[in-house]
Amino acid sequence: MRLGIDARLYGTKHGGIGRYTEKLIENLQQIDQKNDYYIFLAGDNFSGFQPQYPNFHKVSADFKVYGIFEQLLYPYLLYKYKLDLVHFPHFNAPIMYSKRFIVTIHDLIISHYPSSRATTLHPLLYKAKLGAYNLLIERVARKADKILTVSNYTKNDIIKFLKISAEKILVAYDGVDLPEATSGDACEKILQEFGIEGKYLLYVGSAYPHKNLEKLVEAFGEIKKDYPQLQLVLGGKNDFFYKRLKKTAETAENFGEIKDSIIFTDYLSDDKLSCLYDNAELYVFPSLMEGFGIPPLEAQSYGVPVVCSNATCLPEILGESALYFDPNNISDMAEKICLALASPDVRNELIRKGSENIKKYSWRKMAEGISVIYND
Repeated sequence: MRLGIDARLYGTKHGGIGRYTEKLIENLQQIDQKNDYYIFLAGDNFSGFQPQYPNFHKVSADFKVYGIFEQLLYPYLLYKYKLDLVHFPHFNAPIMYSKRFIVTIHDLIISHYPSSRATTLHPLLYKAKLGAYNLLIERVARKADKILTVSNYTKNDIIKFLKISAEKILVAYDGVDLPEATSGDACEKILQEFGIEGKYLLYVGSAYPHKNLEKLVEAFGEIKKDYPQLQLVLGGKNDFFYKRLKKTAETAENFGEIKDSIIFTDYLSDDKLSCLYDNAELYVFPSLMEGFGIPPLEAQSYGVPVVCSNATCLPEILGESALYFDPNNISDMAEKICLALASPDVRNELIRKGSENIKKYSWRKMAEGISVIYND
């Protein structure tokens, strides 16, 4: 069978979808030397993927994601390779492609939060983009032979918002893996670089509005009253949204008391990320909505207790391995974080349950499940 995978978002610099695509292809190479795979890559990641087996082939597909040529020209490149099935790991499939394909829809966050606060575009341009998004995702969902998604929560969301039958939607959980913890001396230098001097709470991810970081900063102000030496480390690229978060935080009533204790890291390399996970007192995830939620699992893989929002898919993914709070209730958030800080027994139980929880999630298991879907 001739299979195509749209890998134009391949690699971790493209965020969660990039990691998903990279890990899928990496593991398919280990489990399937029978089918022929054609991996369609953009110019910026073409050299990033190197086939390990002769049944995996690189193809240049330098069409801008969400661009007009993606819709008009990309289908003809796909037709050229006479593919039996194409997998689009993101909803941006070309709607003019008429042969068989499956699509992964990771979440419907834009459908839930269609706010101009979630973009850098002018409001009118964003309105046009939102209309294009709604049209594209609905058309692609209806044309796809199967829809893959990453949690039962998102499956139910797709059924509700896109009016797709449950039988057409299949769930394949994401996996989790990270580099080994950075060695002592190297890690000590990283902590010094960021100005981390003792115990700290850690968040890793973007600062999009649905990530709810403004409320985390407010809750941290409450926590500091009982833990004056505690720091809050926010790990994410210093983009428009993090810059806006800083400005918003500066307007908080108690910001003057906590500003020197909040650390914004900017983009984190793997060695810096592993060091911050490995030394965190707690990992805090205040998100209002997720399709899956990889960072809490990454924290658990380093033996870090997780205190987490009880919203959307997170109880499904984390089960009893996290201490939950209402993400809209700042007092509840602060109270649960303080409980985990104050009680060694609570932390040790979260660590124990976290180490069991992560055993359920494997990129290899995900790829094996998707491979079965391809062959079916």
